Amino acid sequence: MRDFDLTTLRLYVSVCETGNIARAGEKASIVGSAISKRLARLEEQVGTPLLVRKRHGVVPTAAGQTLLEHARGMLDGAARIERDMQAYVAGGRGQVRILASVSAMTESLADDVATFLRQGPHRSIRVDLEERVSPEIVRGIREGLASLGVCWDATDHAGLQTRPYRRDTLCVVVPKGHPLARRSAVRFADTLDYEHVSLPVNSAVQLMLQRQAVQRGRSVKHRVVVSNFEAALRVVRAGLAISVVPREVVAPTALAMLRLLPLAEPWAERRFILCFRDAQSLAPAAQLLVDHLASLAPP
Repeated sequence: MRDFDLTTLRLYVSVCETGNIARAGEKASIVGSAISKRLARLEEQVGTPLLVRKRHGVVPTAAGQTLLEHARGMLDGAARIERDMQAYVAGGRGQVRILASVSAMTESLADDVATFLRQGPHRSIRVDLEERVSPEIVRGIREGLASLGVCWDATDHAGLQTRPYRRDTLCVVVPKGHPLARRSAVRFADTLDYEHVSLPVNSAVQLMLQRQAVQRGRSVKHRVVVSNFEAALRVVRAGLAISVVPREVVAPTALAMLRLLPLAEPWAERRFILCFRDAQSLAPAAQLLVDHLASLAPP
């Protein structure tokens, strides 16, 4: 198959989003007939219809919807290339893209990267951070979407090289007045009688908690699913559920309304890793950042 033309893909995405060739032409300052010719050549190139003409516009076919998703990804990649190259034109000395878990982002990674960038030799390096769940982080590094991943070491990272990073400790957070609040520590099994507020079910910690529950012949009762720990703590504070969170994300001021209970399990202490495809192929800026972050690992 011949290479796709980015201009045609950009017009195709615009047509799909507006549902109308004429409106897409107005946005791009191109006559509709020219767009129609490009779309016809695109359909010929892929060998299948991409759009269904309706009375008041067009809609993508099933194949067209698939191409739309790929086209958006290709255009996003092209935009990143342009942005990265502009950084060099502007005098930048490097670009590093990091995919990181919500725990790493919330606890320490942003501060650690900021410290790195404040150091004189590193001020011209650009670092982009993107939050992902751990399985997506590993997949993204394998596929070359980013230079560096930061995730829990329990994630399947086969085929990647790693270096240690920081650690955290899981605990149980409950509202004051909750039946568990009187205890000095709890076992995970003790929490399964109560409803939980959880992160997305495909996040590494939730997958692990579900496995631990199954090993006990139980399941986690998910009352609320949120995208970050701050939201989880708000739900607990409202008295709707309890949660398993890293101790490091709970601010001291939150303890006025919450009880933070140690989780008496051998897996409560988690180790985070830096993962990448090959240390020898890391760009100099990425290698500098890896060395800085790895230096923060506890002994």
